[in-house]
Amino acid sequence: MAEGRLFYVIGPSGSGKDSLMRYGRERLAADPGVIFAHRYITRPVELHGENHVALTEAEFDARLAASLFALHWESHGMRYGIGREINLWLAKGCNVVMNGSREYLPEARRRYPGLAAILVTVSPDVLAERLRARGRETEDQIARRLERARHFMRSEGQVDILRNDGELCEAGERLVQLLSVADASKRAFA
Repeated sequence: MAEGRLFYVIGPSGSGKDSLMRYGRERLAADPGVIFAHRYITRPVELHGENHVALTEAEFDARLAASLFALHWESHGMRYGIGREINLWLAKGCNVVMNGSREYLPEARRRYPGLAAILVTVSPDVLAERLRARGRETEDQIARRLERARHFMRSEGQVDILRNDGELCEAGERLVQLLSVADASKRAFA
């Protein structure tokens, strides 16, 4: 049995990663060959945000000490982990989709050499509008996020670009194509 592929979805905050991943999860719900991994995060669950597993700092430390994370990183004052269960899913031939960190991509590639990175992009105007609409950041924080998004440099290796300026279904269907078992087996990755 061929090993599955890890799909590592990245992009600036506000680019629509969570919405796109929800769209993909719904469209591929009946496909046993595609699994969406939940992140373990040291932040409370939000009603409209990512469907993650909320952990306290102590819970995160305990799971880290028990080697229960396949991948883990810190960003913006929070800690993120992906459970080791992804290794079982990959070994069974499933494609695994995860919400990753742009800064952690080189380490993720080192651990999973066949990783397929998907960068969700959005124009600066649309990104600013989305960040303001969610109401989490001040104008100064939004300006810093926009600047950070502008200076993101792709790391070595292939990165599929997924533009998400239009209707969700447009970028969502492209994501489904990238993730589906039939299409993924036909693609050539660098």
